[in-house]
Amino acid sequence: MTSYFKIPDGTTLAYQDEGEGLPLLCLAGLTRTIHDFDYMLPHLLPCRVIRMDYRGRGKSGWTGAETYTVPQEAKDALDLLDHLGIAKAAVLGTSRGGLIGMGLAMGAKERLLGLCFNDIGPEIHKPGLERIMDYVGRNPRARTHAELAAALPRNMPGFFNVPESRWQQEARLHYTETDAGLRITYDPALRDSFLAAFKGPAVDLWPFFDACAGLPLALIRGANSDLLSADCAAEMRRRRPDMLFADVPDRAHVPYLDEPEAVAVLTAFINSVKTSAIAPA
Repeated sequence: MTSYFKIPDGTTLAYQDEGEGLPLLCLAGLTRTIHDFDYMLPHLLPCRVIRMDYRGRGKSGWTGAETYTVPQEAKDALDLLDHLGIAKAAVLGTSRGGLIGMGLAMGAKERLLGLCFNDIGPEIHKPGLERIMDYVGRNPRARTHAELAAALPRNMPGFFNVPESRWQQEARLHYTETDAGLRITYDPALRDSFLAAFKGPAVDLWPFFDACAGLPLALIRGANSDLLSADCAAEMRRRRPDMLFADVPDRAHVPYLDEPEAVAVLTAFINSVKTSAIAPA
């Protein structure tokens, strides 16, 4: 069930809080919503799963392009944890969510129990950014969920052996069907924010990754990803040889997180966080 709370600037954010045990804060991709993690839930070890719609996405309030930034979204995530009375949580970050997770490691590491990256790292491969730039903030040409589902296999290079039913689910999860055609589930102004970041000065994110020192880490990569290169993943593993890792075959950006390889890493990650949390200081 979706709940709502107001953050200090008055914006209303939507979230879901389900289960008991280890708090796992699930942070979605750039244009995605709470539903980014629907496929994973049936396979996840029992824990307290917390999901949120970032401002401007899903059922959360729209606040304008200048507020759709990683630092602001990291602050909003902390506000949600405060609202729920959670002192520390593990983070599962898909794409944008992983960047937010690294930001939290740099600025609020005391709130983290561990971090699992889903197809994201400190170096963002340019082909993936250019592909995102093509569609972010724009409604699809397809006018119905069925039409979009039929087009997705062509529009999602690097994904193979995906059943037709999954493409249908994807179309329904991430687009709203209206009399005027399909509509995105987020503020179109997100495009302006993305373009401003794309054209802005490059930021060295490796210090943010290195700030994760001492935290349990995991990395799930789509083997065909155009956003997280194999070289970047290799460097992440070199710096953190203890980091759990899976290269998910037949997936690009991003894995759905219900693939056997992804489930195995998520299971090991949750167990490692639990072990670390109870280990003597």
